[in-house]
Amino acid sequence: MSEQTLLSSPTKPAVRRLSSFSTTFEELALGPSVVVPPEHMTKPSDAHETAAALEMAKHRLQTKKPADGQITPPSTPPQTNFTDEYAFAFDIDGVLIRGGKPIPQAVQAMKVLNGQNEYGVKVPYIFVTNGGGKTEQERCLDLSRQLEMEISPGQFICGHTPMREMAQKYGTVLVVGGEGDKCRSVAEGYGFKDVVTPGDIIKDNKDTTPFRKLTDDETNHSRARNFGETEIEAIFVFADSRDWAGDQQIILDLLMSKRGRLGTRSATFDEGPPIFFSHNDIVWSTSHQLTRLGMGALRTSLEAMYKAMTGKDLISTAFGKPQIGTFQFATRLLQQWRKDTHGINAPPRTVYFVGDTPESDIRGTNEFNASEYSENQWYSILVRTGVFQEGTKPAFQPNATVDNVLDAVKYGIQREVDKKRTKVQQLSEQQEAIAEE
Repeated sequence: MSEQTLLSSPTKPAVRRLSSFSTTFEELALGPSVVVPPEHMTKPSDAHETAAALEMAKHRLQTKKPADGQITPPSTPPQTNFTDEYAFAFDIDGVLIRGGKPIPQAVQAMKVLNGQNEYGVKVPYIFVTNGGGKTEQERCLDLSRQLEMEISPGQFICGHTPMREMAQKYGTVLVVGGEGDKCRSVAEGYGFKDVVTPGDIIKDNKDTTPFRKLTDDETNHSRARNFGETEIEAIFVFADSRDWAGDQQIILDLLMSKRGRLGTRSATFDEGPPIFFSHNDIVWSTSHQLTRLGMGALRTSLEAMYKAMTGKDLISTAFGKPQIGTFQFATRLLQQWRKDTHGINAPPRTVYFVGDTPESDIRGTNEFNASEYSENQWYSILVRTGVFQEGTKPAFQPNATVDNVLDAVKYGIQREVDKKRTKVQQLSEQQEAIAEE
């Protein structure tokens, strides 16, 4: 059992504080939690308030449980140095982390958001990542250890998070990607009732993939099943494939099958199961000096092979950035946070999205901001520490381009300070004009 403490009030449920050193994924899944570095276990750090409040906001959204009591706009602003006017949303790879290690300015950027700035203001923030193959709890634990700060699963929106809503629609599903059996666990955690993997299929028929043989460990984790009697209703690519050739062979077999039954072929190629991708990034930033192929590249490859084999275009669905649904969920989360903490049932007026990939981060932010679904302003900031390289022209133009995440945070805060000063000055000038009349 990990070290933990409970923080609660008479009117609010407890948020557990779990040590990042010893907690388990199972413990994180048991209820509202904040992952805490060991040195902060005895006393909450500056990051606790944001982490705990967003954890409860997401918990209410997912359980459709309203906040305790009826919240109305307060007649007197709450005594807090938290701003409710704006917030930040961050991509992770290439912005905060690269190759599993923090980008040098990332830790300081978080400290600035948590109040260590010249204005003494605290700013709420969330993490919106296309990275798949791990639960929000696992990603929370990883990032807490990497940045050595308090973080909650409620601050995370992953590319495959929206797939949770499809668990009741489909029975038997194929889940592809990730390390070992992790994606099966994620899918089952989302509520999918019957999850199979490529390893299960190869275990049933080793000739499915002539050049791939299961290791002893893969064989042990794969489940025995007769796929000649199984109809697979949908395909979900949760994370990047570790075996493109084998996974694509199995996916194509299903797409061209009769009602998702392996070993059959549809005469019209329109009877196979639908396929969903957790995101559509062609490339992503790693510890390598050049970008590496991502899930979007796998999707493009599958489309080309399906077209070559059937003469038809492959119809598929992608979640994550730049899809509007991801930004809609982020808006609802921040709105719930603002309602809980400030009594205002509206999202922060401005959300600064900091990303490194023009094709997903910047495109998604700009398109959502311009869409009919946006209830506030989403402001895109591009950093030079990831996919985007200086000297190239981004395919989608950001509102601002800066060197790193710390510069992005300082830029956004200063922009808000300047906006407030301008507003005060305009109001003063209006009052002077009225007085002169």
